[in-house]
Amino acid sequence: MAQCEQFTTAVDAVISRMRSLAAMLPERDGVAVFNRVYLAVTEEVDRHIDGGRFPDRGAAITLDVRFAERYLAAVEKAEDERRPPACWRPLFQMRHHPGVRPLQFALAGINAHIGHDLALAVVDACRSLGCEPVELEDEFDSVGDLLVSLEERIREDLMPGPDLLQIADPITHLLGSWSLERARDATWSSARALWALRGYPELAEEFTERLDAAVGFAGRMLLTPLAD
Repeated sequence: MAQCEQFTTAVDAVISRMRSLAAMLPERDGVAVFNRVYLAVTEEVDRHIDGGRFPDRGAAITLDVRFAERYLAAVEKAEDERRPPACWRPLFQMRHHPGVRPLQFALAGINAHIGHDLALAVVDACRSLGCEPVELEDEFDSVGDLLVSLEERIREDLMPGPDLLQIADPITHLLGSWSLERARDATWSSARALWALRGYPELAEEFTERLDAAVGFAGRMLLTPLAD
C-alpha cells in the first residue's frame, strides 16, 4: 500500500487540539479525564509511528487521524449544544456528577470511542486509502495492543486507593462488566460488517444507529453513580 506522508501534520493537529482541551477543561470534568487518557494514547501512537513500529506508516496515520476526528467532532457538537452520537451522550451528560469516579469517566469514554468510533474510523480510513479492512488489520491490532497495554496503567492511576478495593465495593463489580479486549474484537467485526454494507446505505445507517445506541447503553451503565 502506498505511504501517505501528508497525514503526518494531521496527527500533530489532533494532538494539539486535545492538548488545548486539556488546558481549558477543569481537571475533575469527566470529559477532561477521558481527554487526558486519550491524549496519552495518541501521543504514544505518534511515537510508534515516528519510530517505524507500524507495518504501514501511512495507513497507521490515516487510521489514527480518522479515529481522533470522531472524538473531537463529538466534543465540538457538545460545545455547540448540538447532539453528539448516542455513545457519547452519557459522558457529556454525567461529566460533572460528583458520584461518578474518574475511572468510570475514563472507561465510558474508551467504551464510546472503541465501541463505536473505531469501527467507523476503519471504514473512513479504507475509503481514504482505497483499501479493504483486511489491509488495515495489522494497524488496527497494533493500535489495539497499545490501548490494552495502557488500560492497566489507566486503572492504576485512576483506581480508588487500597482501602476502597473491597470485594463489596460497587466499582469492583462495575469494572468486571466491561473489557477493552472484548470491545476491540466486537469493533473489528462491526467494521467489517459496515464495509460489507457500504453498497446498501439504508442498512448501513440502521446498523450504525443500533451500534451507537448499544454502545451508549453500555456507557450509561459504566457511569452509574457510586457515591453521593
